Amino acid sequence: MNVITRKESYQTVSRRQESDVPEQVDLPRAQVSIVRASQYDLDEILAAVRKGTELIGGLEKVIKAGDRVFVKINHLPPASPPERGIVTHPIFAEAVIELLKEAGADITVGDDIESEPQDGFGVSGFRQMCQRAGVRLVNLREGGFVATESYGRLIDSVYLSRIALEADVIVNLPRLKTHSLTVFTGGIKNMYGVIPASLRREYHGTFIHPEDFSLMLTDVFAATKPQLTIMDGIVGMEGEGPANGNLRQTNVILASRDAVALDTVASSIIGLNPVDIDAIRYCDEQGLGVGYLEAIEVTGESLESVTIDDFRLPATLTRLLMTRMSGPLPSRILRFVTGQTTVQPRIVKKRCTVCGECVKICPTGAATIADETTRINQATCIGCLCCHEVCRYNAIALRRPLIGTTIFRLTSIVRKLIRR
Repeated sequence: MNVITRKESYQTVSRRQESDVPEQVDLPRAQVSIVRASQYDLDEILAAVRKGTELIGGLEKVIKAGDRVFVKINHLPPASPPERGIVTHPIFAEAVIELLKEAGADITVGDDIESEPQDGFGVSGFRQMCQRAGVRLVNLREGGFVATESYGRLIDSVYLSRIALEADVIVNLPRLKTHSLTVFTGGIKNMYGVIPASLRREYHGTFIHPEDFSLMLTDVFAATKPQLTIMDGIVGMEGEGPANGNLRQTNVILASRDAVALDTVASSIIGLNPVDIDAIRYCDEQGLGVGYLEAIEVTGESLESVTIDDFRLPATLTRLLMTRMSGPLPSRILRFVTGQTTVQPRIVKKRCTVCGECVKICPTGAATIADETTRINQATCIGCLCCHEVCRYNAIALRRPLIGTTIFRLTSIVRKLIRR
């Protein structure tokens, strides 16, 4: 059964106006802790996570002895070792698990991962870590998915992991990374993994505009809000994340009972304006969390002390900003600007191994293999960038016209000047 129900597009969804933002004296307060950590050492991370959770009120505010706790990791397919910086680091997860065990939690760790010839959890190190920690590790498809009402703005119902739905507490462990489609990925987007892979592919093909896709992410998040989010920000990913960017030492661990507030702070650390991240803004509008810094109490390290001024951001940000700044322009000029600043995936033949991961994930069939060569049909490509996300060989580059490249460089300079 196809449970997706299209309601209204991004263009017809009302946005919060500046006049709708409450006075600062009336703002709801959310807490986000920032603690420094420099390496994937279990003792160092355990101490940092303990301090971070204490700064937001302690685990006892969230977890009681005997609670069924589902730990949602970020295990982006296909499988990759932890040093690639694509998945939540297993040692980071192990430190969190040690604290949950101290609280008396009944722990299950997992994500929805594709079936592969090799053991994906073994490749990432999660199989070994969970055996060492003595906790259950599951592929969410083992527990099945349940059709659930979402009451969202784009989808009415969605299949959600039974394991996640039956948990008393969801602990969300995202990694600090950029994203070539949504600009930023963190606590909100990590919960997208509680729906089956087949539905994730369908949604990529249905919600082809980044704004619509982010609104759909908000609907999924609304149905599976985590009670605690702890971000692995020791080593982040900049550039064209979430899988093919460059690793960057960021040296932070963030914790909050509000995943939206955590994403707001995390995106600010890497030089983004949170209001430019659609998923953050939509979640704030729907009351799913706090999406503006003025309403967030940052504890531990100050935001200013950990901000990275030269963090490399994805090319998609240029298209997003140019489109918003072009509101009053005639539609013909707006279409030209959008076209020039939109990136397209291209095969880098010398790197391509013809593994077929891009073909498997492409929602429109634009990626194909013929005569032992991978091709992307630009006429049927919708720009979802799923192929770029799953390629583990950096064999899919994101290209744009010369004018778009010039605009990207100019806007990057302007953003740096503004931040100074």
